[in-house]
Amino acid sequence: MAHDNDALVRAVAGRIKADLDRLTPAMTTMFAEMIPEFRHDDEIRRLMVASTEANLTAILDMLTLGIAPDDVTVPPAAAEYARLFAQRELSLEALLRAYRLGEHMFVQRAIAVLAELAPPTEDALASAARVADVVNGYIDQVIEGLIDIFESERRRWDARTDAARAAQVRAVLDADDLDLASAEQMLSASLRGWHQFVLLWTPPGTADPVTALRAGTGVLAAVWGRAQMAVEVDEHTRWIWLASTARPVLDTVRLATELRVLPNLSMAVGDPAPGLDGFRQSFRDAQLARAVAVAARARGVTRHADVALAGLLADRVPDVQRWAERVLGGLMGEDETAARLRETVRVFLDARGSYTDAAARLHVHKNTVHYRVRRAEEVLGHPLTEHRLDIEVALLACAQLGLPRS
Repeated sequence: MAHDNDALVRAVAGRIKADLDRLTPAMTTMFAEMIPEFRHDDEIRRLMVASTEANLTAILDMLTLGIAPDDVTVPPAAAEYARLFAQRELSLEALLRAYRLGEHMFVQRAIAVLAELAPPTEDALASAARVADVVNGYIDQVIEGLIDIFESERRRWDARTDAARAAQVRAVLDADDLDLASAEQMLSASLRGWHQFVLLWTPPGTADPVTALRAGTGVLAAVWGRAQMAVEVDEHTRWIWLASTARPVLDTVRLATELRVLPNLSMAVGDPAPGLDGFRQSFRDAQLARAVAVAARARGVTRHADVALAGLLADRVPDVQRWAERVLGGLMGEDETAARLRETVRVFLDARGSYTDAAARLHVHKNTVHYRVRRAEEVLGHPLTEHRLDIEVALLACAQLGLPRS
C-alpha cells in the first residue's frame, strides 16, 4: 500500500543508513549506561553490537522497501543474543527494555533528520508518524518472537546446567575417595572454607512447583545476602549450597518468617561445617532434616540442629512409634489431652524439673504445670525420675516425628 510521503520516508531511512556506523555504537553505549545487565565483556559486547545493527538494518529495509510487520522475523544475530541473555541468567525485562529504548532513540533520530530536510510541516508530521508506526510494529513483532526464544532457551539451558551441576555435586558427595583438588576442579569452586546446604522442596501436587522453588530461592538469597549455588534436581526439589570463608550464620528465624508467604514450600537446613568433609556432612544433615520434616508433615524451615536425634530415626518411624508406646503407655493417646500432657512433660524435663521455667516456656501458670506433671505420672504409673532418659527420648522423637499416628 503506497503512502503520500513514501519518498520522504525513504529519504529519512537513507540518511540514517548512511550514518549507521555511528548510530549503532551510540545506541549500544546508551544500553550499557541505562541497563546494568548490558555491561558485557568484549566478546559478548560484539554480539550485542551485531544484534543492534541487525535490528536497525531490518527497520531501515522496512522503511525503504515497504515490508509489512507480519513478514518480519527475528534477525539471527538478535536471536542469538537473546539466547545468550537467557544462558547468562540475565532478565528478560532488561532485554525488552533495551528494545523500547532503541525504538525511542531511532524515532528521535528520524525526527532530527526530518528537521534537517525541512519539508513542509504537514509532510514532516505525517512522515514522523509513519516512521514511528513502522518502528513500533517491527519492535512489537520482534519482541513476540524474542520472548519465545528467550523462554525456550532458559528452560533448555536450566535443564542442561542443572543436570550437570547435580551430577557434579552428587559425584563429590558420594565419592569418598575423591581428593580435595579433584573435587574443587569438578565443581569449579573452592571447598576450603565453610559450607552449609539448604534443601528446598514442594509436595507432590503443588501447582507450578518451579515458580515456588524460584521464589524460595529468592527469599533465601535475600536472607543470606551473598552468592549461592542452586541446583534444580527436579521440578519439586532444589539444592542450595552456601559457601563462606568464615562459619556461615544464616538467620533461620527471619527465613522462617519470610517463608510464610510460600506455604507449599519447605526448607531443610544442614549444620555448617568446614572443608570437603564438611561439604558432605552439611548435605547429609540437610537430608536428615528433610526426612524428619517429611515424616512429621512439617512445613517451613527445619534445622538439622533442632532435629538431629529424630533424623537418625526418621527411616524407622513405625519401630519408633512402637517403642514410644511401650515407654509412654497412655501418654501416647491421639487426643488433645494426651498431646498436651506429652508436651508439658517434655518441656518440664528439658527445663531440668523447674516448674517456673516450664510454665514460662508453655505460657501457663506454674500450678498448671504441677497438675499436668502429676497427671502424667498417674498415666505412666510411675514418677518421671524412673526411666527418665527413655521418657525424654520418646517424647522428643514424638514431637519431632509427629507421633503418634493412627
